[in-house]
Amino acid sequence: MDFDLTSEQRLLKDSVARWAADTYASLDRVEASRSEPLGFSEAHWAELAELGLLGLPFSEADGGFGGGPVETMVVMEALGRALAPEPYLASVILGGAALRLAGDAAQRARLIPQLAGGSLRLAFAHGERQARYDLEDVATTARPEAGGYVLDGAKGVVLNADAAGLLVVSARTAGGRREGAGISLFLVPTDTPGLTLRPYPTQDGGRAADVILRGVRVPSEALLGPADGALPIIEQVIDGAIAAVAAEAVGLMEALQDLTVAYLKTRKQFGTAIGGFQALQHRAVDMLVALEQARSMELYATMMVEAEAEARGPALSAAKVQINRSARFVGQQAVQLHGGIGMTQEYLGAHQFRRLTMIEILFGDTAHHLRRVTRAGGLLGAA
Repeated sequence: MDFDLTSEQRLLKDSVARWAADTYASLDRVEASRSEPLGFSEAHWAELAELGLLGLPFSEADGGFGGGPVETMVVMEALGRALAPEPYLASVILGGAALRLAGDAAQRARLIPQLAGGSLRLAFAHGERQARYDLEDVATTARPEAGGYVLDGAKGVVLNADAAGLLVVSARTAGGRREGAGISLFLVPTDTPGLTLRPYPTQDGGRAADVILRGVRVPSEALLGPADGALPIIEQVIDGAIAAVAAEAVGLMEALQDLTVAYLKTRKQFGTAIGGFQALQHRAVDMLVALEQARSMELYATMMVEAEAEARGPALSAAKVQINRSARFVGQQAVQLHGGIGMTQEYLGAHQFRRLTMIEILFGDTAHHLRRVTRAGGLLGAA
């Protein structure tokens, strides 16, 4: 199987890598963007739009650039390597995927050009406090009324919701709280009466919000996709997001590995660089092995993200298990090899490790995804 990038994909990789390296050449630049009111620079978001990255996953017919999973992987790796704070995951990967997969022609024609141009951002409001990682556990309700629906409920840890103009909200239109059937998706403007955002910073330097819906009225046109049948779409959105954060994690681990090796070559003890000590060389090699294991599963996740659900789900879970394990190992080894400086807020490596720690629990921790693979009978059982 040929894993080489095409010439167009290599150009994309070089372009994104160059932008990320120039924009976030130091931790000070990352922190400057994070200190903006929304947690990122609007000017940098406009630059991503000019590069065509905000419209990358959408078809050309809908106003996008026709990119696929490999192009998404290339972009997320570069953004991860630079620790870029832009809400690309929240708006393009999560919210954008829901619109791309479930939206009708009119919704896509109206919204995708705005997303690609950077004038509109989305957020995906699905998770609830009681649900943990169970995607079918939805207590938020959408009651039909003349000409539309009334939404009531709450969503938790909605990534970059305070930067979004439009939320993709899941709500139950039929059935019990944990039933797979009966879930629908709705497009809800963040300024709709009855909708309250409670934003807060996350431990990795990003932003999220709790979303409260009390008597939120939306028109029938706000329904995104089939009524009562949104769970397969939600599962596909989350599986795509797992592949995306796998790529981001590989970019982060690669940068942290390089940072650690450079530190071993320059930090001196007893008059010699500590990288000359064989025991530390072995640990640096172990980090590299864990990184390459993660890279292999990143490629596997990218290949499987558009497969049928029966094969896709276990494959993405298996990839997430290895990404989680590698992220923890590489991060912990980097901190130990750096010593005390590895945990300080003034050091880039500490911020990279914190983001890797967040990715480890994002969209399901290791135990959750091991159970998912086991229930499917393993990867062979899912094939």
